[in-house]
Amino acid sequence: MANDIQYVYKEDNLVRSEPNKYRENELRSTEVVINLGPQHPSTHGVLRLEVLTEGELIKDVVPHLGYLHRCFEKHAESLPYNQIIPYVDRMDYLAAMNSEHAYAMGVEKMLGIDDKIPKRVEFIRVLVAELNRMASHFVAIGTYAMDIGAFTPFFWMMRDREHIQRLLEWLSGARMLYNYIWVGGLYYDLPVGFEERCGEFIRYLKPKLIELEDLVVNNKIFVKRTADVGVLSRDMAINYGVTGPMLRASGLRLDLRKVDGYSVYPELEFNIPIGEGKMGTVGDCWDRTWVRVREVHESVRIIEQCLQRLTTDHRRTRDFDPQEVVPKKIRPKAGDLYVRAENPKGELGFFFRADGKSDIPYRCKARACSFVNLSVISELSRGSLIADLIAILGSIDIVLGEVDR
Repeated sequence: MANDIQYVYKEDNLVRSEPNKYRENELRSTEVVINLGPQHPSTHGVLRLEVLTEGELIKDVVPHLGYLHRCFEKHAESLPYNQIIPYVDRMDYLAAMNSEHAYAMGVEKMLGIDDKIPKRVEFIRVLVAELNRMASHFVAIGTYAMDIGAFTPFFWMMRDREHIQRLLEWLSGARMLYNYIWVGGLYYDLPVGFEERCGEFIRYLKPKLIELEDLVVNNKIFVKRTADVGVLSRDMAINYGVTGPMLRASGLRLDLRKVDGYSVYPELEFNIPIGEGKMGTVGDCWDRTWVRVREVHESVRIIEQCLQRLTTDHRRTRDFDPQEVVPKKIRPKAGDLYVRAENPKGELGFFFRADGKSDIPYRCKARACSFVNLSVISELSRGSLIADLIAILGSIDIVLGEVDR
């Protein structure tokens, strides 16, 4: 994406210098390079965009990364498998439960215990993952509306997200970085009364989602700012490896919860919304927001089914131990494995290489959906107005902790 990072001496200190792709002496008289970020509210984190413009039109956008490098993969190669989960939380910190679920499934598959996980544990995992999916989408929709110029939706989304944060805090003791889904089980069973409180929240939320659609996606100003802007065709999305709501907004009904059928998702009924071009062109910024709103509705359906199963078929019992299958020592056989899951932002994948001798992975590589989705921003932005760049970037819904890993 950017040129190789260089290091230069400045006032006797070695500092990092990221050179621009476009040099001043190479520009035409009508071209200007604008740096957006790295410290800018509309970049949704510490991201620097090098924007080549000609008048009000964008000719190219070059993302410069690495301002929030977390060194996840190297940390993972120096820790036992079970101690990596807190680092997984810190990639997409807005969807930590989903990331933990993907990681735990990978290690369980390596150990051959993936078919031994109790059904109650699996339903709880899906329940908390869908709660976290809604919370992530609430941030995406609320901050995106603020990018366009509307403050009220952001406050409404944070209000409803706070209910989810309190539920997950009650469950795990943490508000964002949970370390709740463990390899082979869970940190703890659901607190007594959790199912009832969660059901109350779902009943409260349903009418609020209808208000959200009227306030945001059907708003006349929002439609004018997002319809026919940043159109991502289905072919381009596939070629760039785009996944998640961005891919589905381009018209491809691909969701790993259906395609791979992991955990207990095959036992649940839910639809996969796709972009239909209702307000503009299929795959535009409006479609990407609309798909996320519809996915919240589907998450509500999934949560209702999980609550029903957890209170009937898989009720809590005194002898239930959520850590019954948790291995005392994690030492997989030598081999390679790739596992993936449908995170709120797309496909999160983990590649493991085990040497069969150690409880520390020889190699642990994360396929971060935010990183891959961001790579298409240059294609989406060319020929657009500078004002539309913020709308395009916000519609991608990135988290820099996952982009830079």
